[in-house]
Amino acid sequence: MPADTHCPYCALQCAMSLTPVKGRDVGTGAPVTVAGRAFPTNRGGLCKKGWTSADLLATPDRLTTPLIRRAGRLQAATWEDALEFVAERLRTIRKGHGADAVGVFGGGGLTNEKAYLLGKFARLALGTSRIDYNGRFCMASAAAAGNRAFGIDRGMPFPVTDLDDADTILLLGSNVGATMPPFIGHLAGARTAGGLVVVDPRRSQTAQLTADDGGIHLQPAPGTDLALLLGLTHVVLAEGLADVSYLAERTTGIDALRRSVAPWWPERVQEHTGVPARLVREVARRLARGRGTYILTGRGVEQHVDGTDTATAAINLALVLGLVGRPGSGYGTLTGQGNGQGGREHGQKCDQLPGYRKITDPAARAAVAAVWGVEPDRIPGPGVPAVELLRMLGRPGGVRALLVHGSNVVVSGPDAGAIRRGLQSLDLLVVCDFVLSETAELADVVLPVTQWAEEEGTMTNLEGRVLRRRKALDPPAGVRSELVVLADLARRLGAPSAWPTDPAAVFDELARASAGGIADYSGLSHALLDAQSETGEAAHWPYPADSSGTPRLFLDRFATDDGRARLVAVRPRDLETGRLPGELTLITGRLLEHYQSGAQTRRVPELSAAQPEVRAELHPATAARLGIADGDAVIVRNVRGEVVARALLTAAMRVDTVFLPFHFAGRQCANLLTEAAVDPTSAMPEFKRTAVTVHRADSEAAA
Repeated sequence: MPADTHCPYCALQCAMSLTPVKGRDVGTGAPVTVAGRAFPTNRGGLCKKGWTSADLLATPDRLTTPLIRRAGRLQAATWEDALEFVAERLRTIRKGHGADAVGVFGGGGLTNEKAYLLGKFARLALGTSRIDYNGRFCMASAAAAGNRAFGIDRGMPFPVTDLDDADTILLLGSNVGATMPPFIGHLAGARTAGGLVVVDPRRSQTAQLTADDGGIHLQPAPGTDLALLLGLTHVVLAEGLADVSYLAERTTGIDALRRSVAPWWPERVQEHTGVPARLVREVARRLARGRGTYILTGRGVEQHVDGTDTATAAINLALVLGLVGRPGSGYGTLTGQGNGQGGREHGQKCDQLPGYRKITDPAARAAVAAVWGVEPDRIPGPGVPAVELLRMLGRPGGVRALLVHGSNVVVSGPDAGAIRRGLQSLDLLVVCDFVLSETAELADVVLPVTQWAEEEGTMTNLEGRVLRRRKALDPPAGVRSELVVLADLARRLGAPSAWPTDPAAVFDELARASAGGIADYSGLSHALLDAQSETGEAAHWPYPADSSGTPRLFLDRFATDDGRARLVAVRPRDLETGRLPGELTLITGRLLEHYQSGAQTRRVPELSAAQPEVRAELHPATAARLGIADGDAVIVRNVRGEVVARALLTAAMRVDTVFLPFHFAGRQCANLLTEAAVDPTSAMPEFKRTAVTVHRADSEAAA
């Protein structure tokens, strides 16, 4: 029988059905066939990654036995030996250096059940506050902006199908044409009306849609999106295009906002961003007169040291136009990782407990402690965010042991060279994975765990829709679920509380622990979600007991004390690039064929063949100045490291920028160059504006 489930990749969570292949010999071909399934987000369609996702289940280098490093080499071990080795080393490190000498690093691809149990494990079994996850590299700035403006963080506070009827959509910093292609179908109405506006320094696949359909592509200099948004808001207010009654009834802070955008007239915006003043005015007017207008942001405007303020400026613009909380209009942010939304709600962030509760809130601590059967003071206080956690690896008084789940930090983290050195200096590195990723290669212990099609669970997509992941086949012999691994380690460490391993039972505990929180799942269960499978799994949180969920937020009030949204005045901190002569601005991003660190997609033959190596995209004029021809091997370099890439010349680039995808490892790892500087509010790293030089490689480097 086919198993109805969802794609293992992005947060669109396209629906698919998996059918086991009968008569298949073990180790030969994909074990299931993939079919698209009718569902609101993808309507039966899938992208290249989704169609080829079954190939990953048959990857030849699948891990099926635990590995322990002995005499400098990873060697096969039994589960009993591996788990006891880990438990004993953890006991020794905690005894000698304290509980916070042990760190945990999670991932936005883990199911809700795994994310929840990982947070519980860190705090009760390890007693550590040192837990965070790779969502800090993805959604942190948008989340911080949403929380301070609306009192709640849900990527899209409306179903994605609401976009179908829009005639104007402003899309900032998101190349959905490459990252989630089925999403393009929801832009059809705006495209037909000539109302798709894309903000991107590159003429990406998504930006190209504007040329095809009469929309507008704004191509600002990297890192100047905040100035552009201030300019758009300036025009709306100066030309009397604001929704005055909405501002009076549903917001606070308009006077301070008005003062903050007053200096950002279009000509000044042009000077700082490169976007023509006439287009600033044209876009502002288009947004105001649209019959259905939406503003959507993505990582391109958020992965900056001022990412929270930039996302806030986009929210301010949406509020001034009266878009938020009104049917037929809105603001949202496009979550990236498959469970980027749910993964940050239930306890693997350093400052949160299940239900998106603040770990510093005594009432929240008491509520969760009651579910766990412990005293509130047994739960540690807040820890440190991801970049700081990684910076502490191996340092005196820092983290001496790290457990990694669902993340490949040595490729995906900023200043990857420093992360590698930190991992190598640890007393203990334990990685749970299904392949030997670049991070797992450095581990002292590698534990083989289940893949997406081999497990039950739930995911929460970019709309806040809670979905069922269903098992289609048994995992290989020797592979265990992380729920089982965490429960076994908790028992060996003498942890209090119950440690269920059945995903439905773990979800039931999660639901109880979230009750009354911002992200309330208390009315949900696997059984309820299974019953909804034929109606589109329409379970949007908050979903308290005896409710039917909340597909659209903010219709009556915002989640603030007085029910009003907060307009927060922001301004650019640093408008100067600080570039030296000859330097370009490096932008990192994604390719259609690959996902995240590439640990999965680089193992799919069709995807790897289409994009086998890193390519540095340069404008032809820039390449000519540097003496670089299309296809040349080039070195992209700065003080942190260098990347060897193949030059790809394209007029889609600005002349002052170079683009590298971040899916590749080794000398092709783009994050060897990025800086571990972070947004002061969200702790988001700066991924989109890095100073580099580019030059032709000699024959030795090219080889």
